[in-house]
Amino acid sequence: MAYETILLDIFDNIARLTLNRPDRLNSFTVQMHDEVRHAFNEIVKANARVVVLTGAGRGFCAGQDLSDRAVAPTEDGVDLGESLEVRYNPLVKRIATLEMPVICAVNGVAAGAGANIALACDIVIAARSAKFIQSFANIGLIPDSGGTWTLPRTVGLTRALGMALTGEPVNAERAESFGMIWKCVDDDKLIAATDALAAKFASAPTKGLAATKKLIRESALHAFEQQLLLERDTQRRLGHTHDYREGVAAFLEKRTPNFTGH
Repeated sequence: MAYETILLDIFDNIARLTLNRPDRLNSFTVQMHDEVRHAFNEIVKANARVVVLTGAGRGFCAGQDLSDRAVAPTEDGVDLGESLEVRYNPLVKRIATLEMPVICAVNGVAAGAGANIALACDIVIAARSAKFIQSFANIGLIPDSGGTWTLPRTVGLTRALGMALTGEPVNAERAESFGMIWKCVDDDKLIAATDALAAKFASAPTKGLAATKKLIRESALHAFEQQLLLERDTQRRLGHTHDYREGVAAFLEKRTPNFTGH
């Protein structure tokens, strides 16, 4: 596929996926959804070990491009449920279940679905000038793309309701203090901080990271005793991996491990 709304670069086990409609603050269209879906398939085929998701220009993503599904006040509207079922929900589920870390580098405004797509990633690093906006209330909608699930689990009920009901912007420093994102960095350090973390993950024991991601993300579904059993079974499986053997050998030999992701 020849991409027109995104950029995809895969090198040194790192996949960098850039939303590339800067003139529209990288807002989503049907075409962008199709291209992002294709890009994730290519990332898996290429055996990448980490994904960096970011945006071109002065923003990360303003959510849905409303002009792509424009509706007049006198019209009946469109089936937004279909849009979520076919496009947004599969996207955030793909991010959450991808068997590798997904880093989101938020380089500017992240609004609406754009904010919640960012928060669906495993680690979010935001430039100090970035803002997160749950803008749905301004057009009579609910926070979607996982927003009603992610927000209360990351910032608590009170803050989640405040963000969702008022639509007030939350800057990166405040988002970090809320526990909503992993780290806020100066704008000119965003690329370096993201690249350093991506390089770390690209040479890390990928299967162990993927299993950690899965168990933590699904922990709310299980009772404590059940989670202990899942930890047992997962640890048993990982104990037979090449990377575990290499990690122990490197520790005992006092050298840097050479993880292969297997």
